[in-house]
Amino acid sequence: MFEHLREDIACILERDPAARSTWEVLTCYPGLHALVMHRWAHACWIRGWRWLGRFISHLARWFTGIEIHPGATIGRRVFIDHGMGVVIGETAEIGDECTIYQGVTLGGTSLYKGEKRHPTLGKGVVVSAGAKVLGGFTVGDGARVGSNAVLLKPVPPGATAVGIPARIIQKDAQGGAASPPAFSAYGVTQGDDPVSLALKGLVDNAAGHEHQIALLWQAIEKLAQAQRPECIPSDAHTTEQFDAESLNQLVK
Repeated sequence: MFEHLREDIACILERDPAARSTWEVLTCYPGLHALVMHRWAHACWIRGWRWLGRFISHLARWFTGIEIHPGATIGRRVFIDHGMGVVIGETAEIGDECTIYQGVTLGGTSLYKGEKRHPTLGKGVVVSAGAKVLGGFTVGDGARVGSNAVLLKPVPPGATAVGIPARIIQKDAQGGAASPPAFSAYGVTQGDDPVSLALKGLVDNAAGHEHQIALLWQAIEKLAQAQRPECIPSDAHTTEQFDAESLNQLVK
């Protein structure tokens, strides 16, 4: 138990720049308290002491604002940051080194007892504030779920899920490097919004067309100057007027 506690404190000091000392983390971080009490509740649950496990989890919810069902399985070095309003269901599984922020729900979409109703988070998953992960699927290792996303389907390893319902952005689409990325607070980096990425692609495509059209008109103008200058339309655009840079700034 003390080994797990030391690991939990170390991972909080590593991932939260607001954490200043071991004593501060030990006394002032409800996510740590909730995890410690969950281990007690889970130990009771797997031994068949179901009421006692539920009662301990109820006390943990009252003290911390974090509700973890005693049947949930939680790995090592998991960090629940802030934590108020976090709900983790009975059959949820959370891998090592995951980070979960306030308002997250790992919920189920089935009413059948005995089946896998809640999600499985792989190693190093980041679930951002307010996200809802609903169903008995797997979120792959190193994946990220954006703030307020509603995730209803599996996420491949290293990908990002954003939006309502959540859309999957593959790692290659983000320009991810081969080396593992550094920890990103709230799982947020530039380029996580697929709508912005799509708009930027359309803007770049339109700018390319504008450039090609300008080149064509310039070529036509050169050919017509010597033969029939009157054939050149007065509204021909031989210079580029499309301001792609300003539009890209708007959709960033």
